[in-house]
Amino acid sequence: MQMFRNVLQCTLLTTFMLPVAGVAQTAGTNAPVKEILQPANYDALVALFSEWRAFERPTVERGIADYSAAAMARKAAALPGYKSRLKSIDTSNWSAAAQNDHKLVQAEMDGFDFMLRVLKPWARDPGYYQTVFGEESDVPAHEGPSASPTIDLFKMRYPLSADDDRKLTILIGAVPAMLKAAQVNLADSNAADLWRYGDRAFKEQSDVLASLERGDLKMRTLEGEQLATLVGASTGLRRAVKAAKLATDNFAAWVAAEAPRKTGPSGIGKADYDWYLTNVSLTPYSWDQQIVLLQRELDRALASLRLEELRNRALPQLAATSDPVAYQRMADAQTERFNHFLVKIGLVPDKPYFRAALSAQTSRYVAPASRNFFSHVTALDPLPLLSHSIHWVELARLKHEPHRSPIRRVAPLFNIFADRSEGLATAMEEIVMQAGLYDDAPRSKELVWIMLANRAARGLASLRVQANEIDLAEAGKFHAAWTPRHWSNPESPLVGFEQLLYLRQPGYGPSYIIGKLQLDQLLARASQKADRENTLFDASTSFQKIIESGILPPELIAIEMPSKTVN
Repeated sequence: MQMFRNVLQCTLLTTFMLPVAGVAQTAGTNAPVKEILQPANYDALVALFSEWRAFERPTVERGIADYSAAAMARKAAALPGYKSRLKSIDTSNWSAAAQNDHKLVQAEMDGFDFMLRVLKPWARDPGYYQTVFGEESDVPAHEGPSASPTIDLFKMRYPLSADDDRKLTILIGAVPAMLKAAQVNLADSNAADLWRYGDRAFKEQSDVLASLERGDLKMRTLEGEQLATLVGASTGLRRAVKAAKLATDNFAAWVAAEAPRKTGPSGIGKADYDWYLTNVSLTPYSWDQQIVLLQRELDRALASLRLEELRNRALPQLAATSDPVAYQRMADAQTERFNHFLVKIGLVPDKPYFRAALSAQTSRYVAPASRNFFSHVTALDPLPLLSHSIHWVELARLKHEPHRSPIRRVAPLFNIFADRSEGLATAMEEIVMQAGLYDDAPRSKELVWIMLANRAARGLASLRVQANEIDLAEAGKFHAAWTPRHWSNPESPLVGFEQLLYLRQPGYGPSYIIGKLQLDQLLARASQKADRENTLFDASTSFQKIIESGILPPELIAIEMPSKTVN
């Protein structure tokens, strides 16, 4: 372990960017460097990708997207043409990175195929029509499927400019018509759990619109908490917000009234789940294998927790402060400490955007009566959850140092990012613990194991929901029962949100653990390669090779980290 830390600490990081067609920049300058980066026909892939992304989006007129049966049938009829064009691009002499870009586009096309054939959220899932969002996700795109165009209030600056006021008036003004069309599109849906819990999204949307109208909407963003207000807004926008809230409330009531009549399964079943894993998320483990792997991680987390408690038996328990001011001082100090630690061990470059990204996500005090699972953890120590917030460093990197590949510069569709993004964030919790973050605070290690157990338990529950073995109510009970210290409540909004999300987006619930295990494998292969070549294993370099690939499924990252294994 000491050698591991020493190697980490002495490794200097650089900014890693994957070369693609175009011109590279010399590090630290703006001077272009001519490089032969990709074969000439790579441009055909980039052009097709641009066309594909435009095609995948629905037709939108005056803020209203067309998700009618006829419109989606036209999409289905046109999709094979895009697949054929992609297949016709000769990649035989391409670099591994360029071929991975091709595979990523293929995965997106297969993802749309899956949406058209299996998931059909526009026709099955009422929650799909939640389009108003008041806070930024910590992953590259919205978690779970949502209709276009999404109204991301956090992307605007307040008070609104005249241009943003006009745009927002059109978008929010279209909400009533969009929800009216949704009632038609959902007429044949019988997915019971999607309806039983489907009104939650619109209660949330209603709350966001009400807060926007009052001027007290506090939004989580990459830059930290931002306030949205209609101060100075046009009369038209104010009317649109009021009408959208009324339509949202009416839609929520309609979903709740329809729910008791819905009796069908909501999960997609093992066969379709496995097809999604193989062809879309590019996950190497089937439903059956994921059950085994997540159960193993749950067992490991619980056993490790109890052994850690045994080791710490003579130490005082962690105690939560009841003073909000004192808590904030502690949280600010822990964030600063964490920033220094990551730079010191060589896992991130010491750049202003990195420090700002994590500082903006510093935990806030939560009163005991309002705590959910995560705030139970952060009340004792913000560091374990802050470790997971490497998400925000990733988002900052996308913003400030966009990937050279135009295909990796944007978030993959259909949550293809899940194994990589959620897996990396979950892995980071244990990585920094093993690298010594809690050497002077061993009780905090217990929190890391509790968080891992929670993620494994909720992933196991979501797998059984997708297989239609249990419903969401049973999933919430399992999820809570296997989370230590009674910190998870099956009736809590958090558990309900998580399990509903994992039902709406297959593969997402297990991705925290499955992605973490794939990243473990990448490091293990790099370790074996170092042993085989009689070189010192450099954890920092290996970690950065993972990062430099961008938001890419780990199975593709492995191709860009070649390391032949021996039996």
